[in-house]
Order: sequence, then structure tokens, then C-alpha cells
Amino acid sequence: MSEETEGRPIFSDREALLFHSARRPGKLEIVATKPMATQRDLSLAYSPGVAVPVRAIADDPATAYDYTTKGNLVAVISNGTAILGLGNLGALASKPVMEGKAVLFKRFADVDSIDLELATEDVDRFIAAVELLEPSFGGINLEDIKAPECFIIEAELRSRMNIPVFHDDQHGTAIIAAAGLINACFLTGRRVEDVRMVVNGAGAAAIACTELVKAMGVRHDHVLLCDSKGVIHQGRDGLNQWKAAHAVATDRRTLAEAMEGADVFFGLSVAGAVTPEMVRAMAERPIIFAMANPDPEITPEEAKAVRPDAIIATGRSDYPNQVNNVLGFPYIFRGALDVRATKINEEMKLAAAHALAELARQPIPDEVAAAYGGNRVFGPDYIIPAPFDPRLIEAVPAAVARAAMDSGVARKPIFDLDQYAHELRARLNPTSSALAASFDAARANPRRVVFAEGEQEVVLRAAVNLRESGYGIPILVGREEPILEAFARIGVADVENYPIYNSSKSPLVPEMVDWLYQRLQRQGYLRRDVQRMVNNERNIFGPLLLELGVADVFVSGITRHFQQVLSQVRLVVDPLPGHTPFGFHIFAGRSSTILIADTTVNERPDGQTLANIATRTAEAARRIGMEARVAFISFSNFGNPPGEHVGAIREAVAILDSSRPGFEYEGEMSADVALNPAMRANYPFSRLTGPANVLVMPGMQSANIAAKMLKELGGGRVIGPLLMNMSRPVQIAPMTAGASELVTLATLAAAGVVH
Repeated sequence: MSEETEGRPIFSDREALLFHSARRPGKLEIVATKPMATQRDLSLAYSPGVAVPVRAIADDPATAYDYTTKGNLVAVISNGTAILGLGNLGALASKPVMEGKAVLFKRFADVDSIDLELATEDVDRFIAAVELLEPSFGGINLEDIKAPECFIIEAELRSRMNIPVFHDDQHGTAIIAAAGLINACFLTGRRVEDVRMVVNGAGAAAIACTELVKAMGVRHDHVLLCDSKGVIHQGRDGLNQWKAAHAVATDRRTLAEAMEGADVFFGLSVAGAVTPEMVRAMAERPIIFAMANPDPEITPEEAKAVRPDAIIATGRSDYPNQVNNVLGFPYIFRGALDVRATKINEEMKLAAAHALAELARQPIPDEVAAAYGGNRVFGPDYIIPAPFDPRLIEAVPAAVARAAMDSGVARKPIFDLDQYAHELRARLNPTSSALAASFDAARANPRRVVFAEGEQEVVLRAAVNLRESGYGIPILVGREEPILEAFARIGVADVENYPIYNSSKSPLVPEMVDWLYQRLQRQGYLRRDVQRMVNNERNIFGPLLLELGVADVFVSGITRHFQQVLSQVRLVVDPLPGHTPFGFHIFAGRSSTILIADTTVNERPDGQTLANIATRTAEAARRIGMEARVAFISFSNFGNPPGEHVGAIREAVAILDSSRPGFEYEGEMSADVALNPAMRANYPFSRLTGPANVLVMPGMQSANIAAKMLKELGGGRVIGPLLMNMSRPVQIAPMTAGASELVTLATLAAAGVVH
């Protein structure tokens, strides 16, 4: 059985083997990025069409980045001489690890990767084999190669090859640890230049950490590097060139002596190497990075028992401050590849470290709060970003790309870094590309957004995200005390930038009561009923802020069902004259975006309502940059088979025929015919010139079911519901919505996409 550790996933050896063998063995497959459906496709992909890019590349080798995968392809290469903590088990045994590395490249930075295992421990043969691969790849990631051979291999390949070569076991750990050190020094009031540091272990990662912290500003004579024989000092015999480079003049000989008065400890050695007595001897507020895996040099519990003032990091996920290489290598290669860097230099590594440190100091997004229990606030237990922080994809590659350009190793400079950030987000979040123009419009004209459920932590995270992204100006409805307590939990200091409206004592209440009583007095409401609603119902008070001109957009829904919120809102806000409210969802996939309506309001709409839904959804599609192609969806294709519930669809089509709305539409038709050109070819009279991108469903049941199935099973992101046809910008989120979903709803409403 695998070791069971508190806080880690618990699984058996059998489960691990089943994971790797189920369905298709291994963790990778090759997927074509171009269509391969017809003889013409094959002719373009191979012979004779392939001859054209072949000649272009022969004339100009740089065009290989334009016509092949080279610019987004990294080789993960190992000989298996230092597999994780398992030692030298050979090249073949390293393949599961290298496949895993390739999966991480794709998952976190959309970098394509192929694992290559070389069956040799001969340094020269290894170097010769890798050097010959340069035409195939945009970068080389070396992995699990033992020291000191790894130093020789990387240095030689860097000198011979004109693409980035990066040994992650060395530099990945160093970059993440450096980021943590920056923030630990910030919290303890230290200057990096002044700290005294001990590094225990003199292998690949330890040497790389030592070199990088010195490049960051730590003084050479302030770092004591130790190996299994003690302190590496000047005059000690038997040192190789890499250890000798870090020898210092000192009379300290043992790890215990080195630790006396030290500010910082970096451990990259073995479990139990550090004793509580050593930690007790360190300086005030010591910084301890015990990074040995699977068990650290000293556990956080042991260190805290003697030095509760310590800031501690480990390599384990079940303790705070995990030094996890996945925070580094995918994003570093992403930035390096995007500027076609010839190497990954010290400037790029330091840029990555500083970007990671800065990210950890910002309030965390909702995805991180959900994954890690919501208690990650910058401080002693959170100095390194969490691996699933979605902001990593834009923060780190952009910093690396900028450093590559500034240091002169970029062959394809990026001139618009803001646009580059958009592109980075879109690589992992299809919504970013589909809605980029709408978000830009919101940022250009920030609107005041009322969040009705201001006491909910997820809502506060959304408010912070909205404000810091520049998409809008948040206004919170709720009681001051719980809101301020929640702000403190999530690490928000500038609370004065988040105005709070308490409906029980707001000076606006009398005016609100007058306004609403005037509106409802002939609908059976007494003045005391109105007073009570204004004081107690956030979904009454919030919309009234819109009617009084205090705010521009209203968002609610986290604590009550959609229909409950809508019924309350409609006591204050009317539909647009002549229109029926409805809702739609957006499915944003990697290659297409589809709108589905009506998913929320009208259970069985008549023909006129369906025509209105189609027209208004097509308008929303145009506002997010789509050329609308509307399909009225049914089980039937133009009367085959016949059915009793297709009359409303045919009536809607007839209404559009008479009004000439200015967009493509067709129906009634089944979903596969609407979306699949091959099936639509059976109906040559169809007016759609391409796959439908607005699907108008015959009723709320089918629309809602389709949207929720896509959300759970689809390969993209589902946004919504988005409420249309209200006279004020009102959006009602699902009760399960996260902060990013709330921000999206608010931003689309603020940008005028939905109304």
C-alpha cells in the first residue's frame, strides 16, 4: 500500500496502476489540429500540399515556427538516474514521470510536450543525442538526471543549442524557493542583501538555489553550503568544481555550527537532518525551507515547537508554503517559447521568482479559495502562490518574456504586453478570447455594480476581483461587521474602497420606501409592507439603488433560487416595454462559442416570444463579436417526424421571415443538424451558411437541461444564465456560482452585452 499521509490524496498501489493503465495506457496521446475528414484535407496535410511549407522552411528556417509545432513543443528528457526520490532505476522506469511532466506542461501553460527517455549514462552520448534534436523542438526540459552529470549535460547543451535548455530539478526548485524567500524577508523586515543563509545538500537543486539567491543579492560570504561531510569551506579537500565555487572562509565545520545565528535555512538533503536544537540556535523569526522529499529535514511541528516565530516551507502539499516546481517550469517555458528565446538566463529566472512573490501578496481568487479551504491570506503560512491559481498563466510568462527581451535573448519581441496577457488567459480559459472585447469595454468605462449578498465571502472575492481588474466599481449590500470580518479573512486591507449599504439603517431608506410604495400601493401592499421589504430584503433594496441612481448594475443569486430573486427584483424593475424577460447561457469552447436560450424564464414560449428571444440573443451575440446564426431546435427536421409542439417554432420562423431581422436563422431542426455541416448537407435548402451558434430551444426544460449538461460534461466553460429584456441591468447568478462567474455576469452587464 502507498503511504497514507494526512492532507494528501490517499490511494493504493493498485489504484495508481489502474490510473495509468485504464482505457488507453499512459497519460498522453497525439491529436491532429487540422481537419482530416476529406481527401483534400489529406492532400494538404501530406503530399502534395506539405511540399509548400517544406520549401518555405528550407528558404528561411525561422518559418518553421510558423508552419510546424516547433514553437510550442518541448522535449522532456531523462536517463532515469535520479527518479524523484527513488534513485537510479533506469530510463524506461522514468517514463511515467516524464509523461506526467508533459501532462503538467499542457495542463498549466498549454505547452505541448513529448517525453524522451535515453538509455545511456554516458554523458557524451546523452549530450550528442539531445543536441541532434534541436530542429524538432522549441525547448528542452531535462529531468531526473543525477549530479554532477546534470551540471555537465546542461552547461554543454546550453552552449551548443540555440533553444532553451532547462534542468528543472535544479532551477525549478530554485525559482520557487527564491520567490518564497523574497516574501519571507518582506514579512520579517529583512533585506535580502543582509541575510545569513545555510544551504544543506550540495546536489543539483541545492547548487542551483545557492546560485540563484546570490544572483538575487545574497552575499557570497553570507551563504554556508553544507554536504554530508559538513560545511564546504575554503581549504577543504576533494571538492568538485561546483562545490568549490561556493566555498567560503569560515571556521564553522558542522551543520549545527553553521545554523547558529542563521536567518535562513534551505534544506535539499534528507529527512531528519535538522534538529530542534539547531532551529533554536537560529536568529529571531527564522526562515526555514525544509524541502527534502518525501519527508523534510525537520517537520513544521517540530520547528514550531521550539521557534513559534519561524516561517516554514516544505516540498509537501499537506503543509503550508509548498515549494512546488509546477509553479515554475510550465510558465517559464511558455514565456520563453512565445518570444523564441535562445536560452533561459538568470534574468528570466529572477523575473519568474519576483512575479511569483508579487502574486502571493495579492488577494487570492475564488478558485484557489475553493481548492484550499479559503484560508490563504498573505502571511507566514502563505508566501508562495497555490498551484491552481489561474493568474499564474499571465503573471509568470509575461514577466519571463519581458526579461528575455530586456536581456537580449528574445528573437521575436512582444510589443503589446497587455494583448499578450489576454492571449495567455485565453490559452486556458476559452471565455477570455470569446469575451475579450466586452471586458475591454467594461474596463474603458467602469460602472457601479451592486452586489446584494455582500456578507458572502465568495461575493467579496468577486468584488475585489472586479475592482482590481478595473471592470467596475463594487458596492456591497449587507451589515458592516460581518463584511469587514470577511475582508480580514481574505486579506483585503483597503476596505474603504468598498462602500457598504446597510438596508436596516441606510439614510436612503425613506426615499426608497416612498418610491416603492408609490409603485405598489395599488397592488395590495401597505406602506408597512414596503418598509419591511426595503429594510429586510436585499433583492428589493439593491435594485432600488439602481432606480435612485446610486448604482448602474445589480447582481444577486448566491443565497436564493433564480425565480425567487427574479420575482423580488420585478417588484422594483420592469421588463423592457413590449419584451418578455428570458435568460441564455454561453458555451465557450476551445474552437467555438454557442449561445443557448431560453434557459431560465419561459417554460413553453409562444411563437412571438421565441422570435423575440432569437432576435435579442442574436443581438447579444453580435455585441460579443459573433456573426449570429440562429437555429430553432426541435426533435424534428422540417416536419420529419411530425409533432404537436412544433407549431410555435414554425410561427417564430414566419415572424422573422416577415420582419427580415438581419441575421441568419433556420428551423425547426435537430441539434446535430444545426451543428454538423455533414448532416445539414441533407437539407440543401437550409439558410444557414455554417454551424449554428445561437440555439433557441422550444422550451425552458430542454434549454436548461442542455446548458447544465454542457456545464458538467462539456470541454469548455458555460457562462450564465444571463438575464435579458429587463429595463435595468440586472443579473441573477446560480447559487453555485464562484467569484469568477459573478465577475463575468457583472462585467457583461456593465459592458452592455446583456440588458
